[in-house]
Amino acid sequence: MTSRLLQPSLGSPDYDGIRQALREDTSTPVISVRGLEARASVLPLITHDGRQAVRVSVTGLVPAYLEHVLVGVDRAEGADVTLLVPEVSQPQDFTLELRDGEGLIGEAVITVMPQRHWDVFVVHHSHLDIGYTDPQGTVLRHHLDYLDAALRLTEESADWPDDAKFRWTVESSMPALRWLELRPRDLVEAFKERVREGLIEVTALPFQLHTEACSTEELYRQLRFTEELPARSAMHTDVPGAVVGLVDALNSVGVRYLAAAHNWAGRSVPYLHGGDKLTRPFRWRAPSGNELLVWFTDTPHGMAYMEGNTVGLADSFELADDLLPRYLCALAGRGYPYGPGTFGWQGPDAEREPYALDALHLRVQGAHADNAGPSIVPASIVREWNAKWAYPRLRSAINSDFFAHVEERYHDRLAVHEGDWTDWWADGLGSGARPLGYVRRAQSALRAAETLHTLAGADATEPINLAYDKVALFNEHTWGAANPWEDAEEAGDSGGLQWTRKSAGAYDAQDDSADLLQAGMRRFGRRFGGTGFVVVNPGTQRRTDVVRAFLPRDVVPLDEPISLVDERTGERVPHHEEVVHPVDWPTRPIGRHVSAVIRDLPGYGYAFVSIRPGEAVTTSDIEETIENEFYRVVYDVKEGYIRSIFDKAAGRDLVNADAAAGFGQYVYDRYATAPHFNHMSGHVGAHDRTLLGDRAIGRHAAVVKAERTAIGEKLVVELQAKGVDWVRTTIELYDGVPRVDLTYQLAKQGTPAKEAVFLAFPFACAGPPTAWELTGGVGGGPSVPGSAAYMLPIRHWIAFDDPELSVAWATLEAPLVQLGTIHMPYAPFPATLDEEPGTIYSWALNNIWDTNFPTQQQGETTFRYAVTSSSTMKSRVLGPLAASGITDPFLGILATGTAEPSKEGVFATVDHPEVQITSLGRTNEGIVVRLQSLAATEVEVTVGLRGLRSAVVGGTPLEVHEEQVKVRLPACGVAAVWGACEDR
Repeated sequence: MTSRLLQPSLGSPDYDGIRQALREDTSTPVISVRGLEARASVLPLITHDGRQAVRVSVTGLVPAYLEHVLVGVDRAEGADVTLLVPEVSQPQDFTLELRDGEGLIGEAVITVMPQRHWDVFVVHHSHLDIGYTDPQGTVLRHHLDYLDAALRLTEESADWPDDAKFRWTVESSMPALRWLELRPRDLVEAFKERVREGLIEVTALPFQLHTEACSTEELYRQLRFTEELPARSAMHTDVPGAVVGLVDALNSVGVRYLAAAHNWAGRSVPYLHGGDKLTRPFRWRAPSGNELLVWFTDTPHGMAYMEGNTVGLADSFELADDLLPRYLCALAGRGYPYGPGTFGWQGPDAEREPYALDALHLRVQGAHADNAGPSIVPASIVREWNAKWAYPRLRSAINSDFFAHVEERYHDRLAVHEGDWTDWWADGLGSGARPLGYVRRAQSALRAAETLHTLAGADATEPINLAYDKVALFNEHTWGAANPWEDAEEAGDSGGLQWTRKSAGAYDAQDDSADLLQAGMRRFGRRFGGTGFVVVNPGTQRRTDVVRAFLPRDVVPLDEPISLVDERTGERVPHHEEVVHPVDWPTRPIGRHVSAVIRDLPGYGYAFVSIRPGEAVTTSDIEETIENEFYRVVYDVKEGYIRSIFDKAAGRDLVNADAAAGFGQYVYDRYATAPHFNHMSGHVGAHDRTLLGDRAIGRHAAVVKAERTAIGEKLVVELQAKGVDWVRTTIELYDGVPRVDLTYQLAKQGTPAKEAVFLAFPFACAGPPTAWELTGGVGGGPSVPGSAAYMLPIRHWIAFDDPELSVAWATLEAPLVQLGTIHMPYAPFPATLDEEPGTIYSWALNNIWDTNFPTQQQGETTFRYAVTSSSTMKSRVLGPLAASGITDPFLGILATGTAEPSKEGVFATVDHPEVQITSLGRTNEGIVVRLQSLAATEVEVTVGLRGLRSAVVGGTPLEVHEEQVKVRLPACGVAAVWGACEDR
């Protein structure tokens, strides 16, 4: 018995098949006679003495003796030969004869075309998956070993010709930084010397990120290591897309070059969304005007960082000598060098203009795998190649070598593209909804925590940075093993181990952020005496909102009624209490959680709310309709969704009552695809709804709480639904707060079956959204051709601008949305519903991936949303305001000091409504005010900081006038104002 009936895993392309397809696509049958076939290729191979190559390969009934003759020029014996002709400057015909021992077999005319003189930069690196091929710790230790080996290989090739010397690009800086900490001093100095010599390059990103999962501050902080290891270039590997904010972030540390190796893994169709027009390389421009010179890989379906391996550069000179010229020939003749179906997954042919430049960036790894180590083979091939051929000229290069070459020769010829480069893999974020939610809460908490430490006079930079590092490690692109459903102890089947560590990192990051926030609140509270709370607004906009604080029983006994007074006005503030009684919660601090609405609190300001004797608080029951002075919300218990959100000031309903789904409706999709197949989704085509196996909605709603308290009204409803044990919907309206707060809690059942959960939000708007928040930018404008079109990974808010009313929707935990319809999750992602421009579908969770992401998820998971509207504010102001209640909640801090409490104060201000202060920080250099512009054009803003005496932006001193400075921010740009302040 043989294994001929078996097939290789669908997850691995057949390299033999790919290579044979390349041979066939770059050769032409010229002679077919007597059972043999001769194919000829005119290739871009130029000898040092000025001749160019014609290769002939004969298959079939090949005689024992076979001679190839280019009449009057060259001859050679064998089945596969290279014939040389004088280099031509225009097409020229030559006669090819095939002869055996008895004479002429056949002949043909071959037209020899002029060939380019290529410069090929062979960039040797290892793609860092923190996990996937092995448990995370094992992978990282291997990468430290790789740096040991790379250093040795630079010594081994020290006397080789310069173009052939072993060079190594460290794709991600984190292993290099660890290596520098752990290795002896002499090796560290040798490494740094190789960097200075251009033999080793450490690129800017610490690891490969799902950048859309990052907050803006997180993204910038992950580049702080470039102060220790200055970087000229960055690599963005595997992940097929990046946020527009990456352009500004890399520019901020002096990086202008980005090598993107997009691995579409067969599950995306960029060439159907403009990707066929995206030339290589190109200039990626942010709204700020900053640019990156970008290279990306060559196929519509996912060659990624294996371009060089596929053409033999990791194997042998003989294989590279066969395949590399064919690859260059294919690039010169058509846009994509490989035809459709070559990689195992099917799709329409992708037309594209041929590659235009004579310089090429080819990544190569030491083996055909992720996390492969360095090898001397690529450099050896370069040495042998350049000894034999004048062109293509190969150079063993570091990443930035190619970009410097292109920038010098071609910069002004390159296309410029603007906007977000939306990631086709972002749907995988929904496969870990609960830990992702914890991470997103941590991102918000860390900004508030650092601000409080700063205001309390403490430098919390180091612990804040370390917590951000944990957040970023969760946002690193490797979310699971190669086969995540397996639970082995090593290799790609160690799915259980890998996800345990990955998700634990998210929960650890959330705990760190909560610890830092609690510590910051305690520090800040020590600056105030009196009995009461200091209520801090950690957001930029002045607003009225709810605050929640804990009053311990040792401060005020549980049996003593209290009242709250806003010391700014002397007015009583209504409040609501939830008691933590020792009988119910003996394991928790005893006291009462106090909630109150604080009116008109300035951004980065505070008000003192004193605690005084009072009367017992009460609640009362209400019906299914709840309201405040701004909105009336009607819940339809029979149908299981919100029937109406009526804006009283505008006199109109925000809900599209004619939409396919109800507002806030739970929608559960199951797909007729099988789990537990590596890269299965990359081999599934969904050109219609056939694979939508089932769609269900939440039913059997029951009201479990409907109450009126001193601060507003609340409605809690539970539903039964497929995929969950229950869905709990909480709708809250607070007196004086122009916002509807929505909380959804799902008791998720675990299943490996392919599924997705959506929450529908159909708005009665005239058209699609006008703007949405991205990491470091605002969506709604241009995007890089080939970006994902069927979904959006946002930060927190989406806004609609109607002529008379703007509406904003915000999310804390759930960044994935689909606009107007629900799409099938398989390429080419057809819609399953008629388009409704005003509808947002929050893609709360899914398990449609089958490798690199978890294959099932379960447990109680919370998703929070907010809705607001305004006739005076437009999207870029209203959006952040909608999000502020869930991303920047008011902080109620118990006063524990002895100083006389001040009634109110403002720490920092900015006078432009579309510019946000994201946080305040403190180091030995002073206090830093971090700014993020959401404006579509450059703006000049006035920034105020209490006690400001001097200020610097980007090393440039600013003129300080009455504790204020003027700062210019580019469109959607960021700035950090460093100030020296008097502490008062």
